Formats: sequence, C-alpha cells, structure tokens
Amino acid sequence: MKIYTLPLGQLETNCYLVADEDGNAAVIDPAAAPERILQTARENGLNIQAILLTHGHFDHVGAIKGLVEALRCPVWMHESELTLPEYLTDGKLYYTDGYDEGDTVTVGKLTFTVLHTPGHTPGSVCLRCEDALFSGDTLFAGSCGRTDFSGGSGAEMCKSLRRLAQLPDDLAVYPGHGEATTLAREKRENLYLR
Repeated sequence: MKIYTLPLGQLETNCYLVADEDGNAAVIDPAAAPERILQTARENGLNIQAILLTHGHFDHVGAIKGLVEALRCPVWMHESELTLPEYLTDGKLYYTDGYDEGDTVTVGKLTFTVLHTPGHTPGSVCLRCEDALFSGDTLFAGSCGRTDFSGGSGAEMCKSLRRLAQLPDDLAVYPGHGEATTLAREKRENLYLR
C-alpha cells in the first residue's frame, strides 16, 4: 500500500490518496484543489476508483464536485452527516453510497473497514486499511477533534477514543490535520486516549 498525503485548503486538511501495488486508489477527504489531486494521481500512475469521507465538514469535502465530474466515481459517507447544518458543510453534501460500522469498501486489492466514531460529528468514521488508520478529525497526534460544533458530542468522543485505544499498537495513524503518528505513541502520550 502506498499513501500520498496532500495538505489542502485554508485549514491544511490532509487529503490522502491510498493505492495498491497496481495503482488502484481511493481518495480520503478531498479537501480542496481537485486539479492538484488529479495531477498527483496522474504523476504517480494512480487510477482513482472511490472517494471516502471521514466526515462532512466543509474543509474535508471541497474537491468532491470537481473530482466526480472528472472521474465519475462513487463517494462514500456515513449518512448521519446529513444532519449537519449547511454552514458547516458549505452546502448540501454530495455522496452516492452510505457506509456504517463494520462495512467494507474494496478498491483494487485494498479493503477499507469502517469504524463509526461519533463525537466530532454524528457520522464521523475512521477507516482502517492494512496497518493504517485514517482517523479524520477523531484522533490527532497529541489531541482529538473538537466537539463544540453543532452535532458534536464530548460524551460520544470519549466513547470513540476509548474504542480506538483498544486497537493494536502497530497501527499508523493518518489524521485529518497535522502529522502522522502511531497508535502506540498516542496511547503513551495523548491524554485524550487514556
């Protein structure tokens, strides 16, 4: 598995292109700049087959329209995100397929497993693929996502973080913002994960 990280948009949201050995790829959280995402795919010989959203906030979904127009690929999202007010999503959220706890999405030789981790938003998910966890705005290096926006819940975030703390230490964590980390490091150093 190859992972390409593109910090995009005003909030430098991490957009990930995740590809198998044959170049079949998924885009996770296409924040902005669809042309840059497409250029990175072309330069690396990637065939984007799906868009996977960790949640529906505006800083994670800005490039969807441009990508769908260019690629005609499915967009996956937890349907609880439809309850978010439009001022947080920058308009009506676009998706073609809904996923929930335990569902899987296969892209080439890669399988992404959905972990529903509400707290930042009602439909926040983490996506696990091989030895990687794409944590969106649930878990960051040294921190966790905000719960004070509409649809957020501190109690739900605590449950979600307790759940992530039960996952294997050897998972690499690729958050929605900031640097990548490991679950082992976060279990040791992140007060929110204790």
